[in-house]
Amino acid sequence: MSDIEKIKQLRQSTGAGFKDCNAAINESGGDLDKAVEILRVKGISKASKKMSREAKEGVVALSGDSKKISVIEVNCETDFVAKNEDFIKFVKELSEINFINNSDIEKIKFTKMKNSKTVEDNLVSIIAKIGEKITIGRSKTILNENSLCFSYLHTVVKDNLSKLAVLISIDTKEKNEKVNSFGKQLAMHIAASNPLALEAKDIPQDIINKEQELVKEELKNSGKPDDIVNKISLGKINKFKEDNSLLSQAWVMEPKKKVKEVIKELNIPDLIVKDFFRLKIGE
Repeated sequence: MSDIEKIKQLRQSTGAGFKDCNAAINESGGDLDKAVEILRVKGISKASKKMSREAKEGVVALSGDSKKISVIEVNCETDFVAKNEDFIKFVKELSEINFINNSDIEKIKFTKMKNSKTVEDNLVSIIAKIGEKITIGRSKTILNENSLCFSYLHTVVKDNLSKLAVLISIDTKEKNEKVNSFGKQLAMHIAASNPLALEAKDIPQDIINKEQELVKEELKNSGKPDDIVNKISLGKINKFKEDNSLLSQAWVMEPKKKVKEVIKELNIPDLIVKDFFRLKIGE
């Protein structure tokens, strides 16, 4: 095999540029396996330099059905790369792996992809090839017995890839168009309203504490008596909890009603919103 043929083969198998492949062939004395290893080491070197940069663009990828559903975030530096075919191909396969492994990121990293290389090795290769920092971000799998899963994608990039995804599971024995319609609408509501928790009691205490600090800071120079300030502060915190708890939020499709009122009007006694997850790229 001539050096040119070796370079072509090396480019095909690694995705590296002509100059890098030529240098690796020369350095390895024409041994293709050694040349691949040389490029891999160089790729790791290139990738490590890029990891100090910010990666706030990218996509979220959805996989699953009505019984089980999962989402994973893959970040890059520019929206241009988020539409790159190599990037998209990698993310789509990663989404399937995420679904199979129930969003266990450590297990995912060492799972082999279709090319027999691990996710971690493929990530290094694609960073070296594309030239941007690429990271695997947040992920979530929802799987509850007796639940129906629903999803919503906003700003779709391609197929099951988007900039924002919502997953929800609803517990009910009923399976009909009324439940399906509500599930889809609720997913859209969550995308728009971004609740922090299902109910006020579920909002993390550190978030409540931070909000209390902001309210106190806002009111400290108001000149009002302490008892009035305390009442205003309590009212603001209660409003914050209401606005950020899914069941007490104003229903996006009909703002005069709360989500819990819409659920009651469905007249499905056993219907319960079991879980939800909203994932927006870079947020």
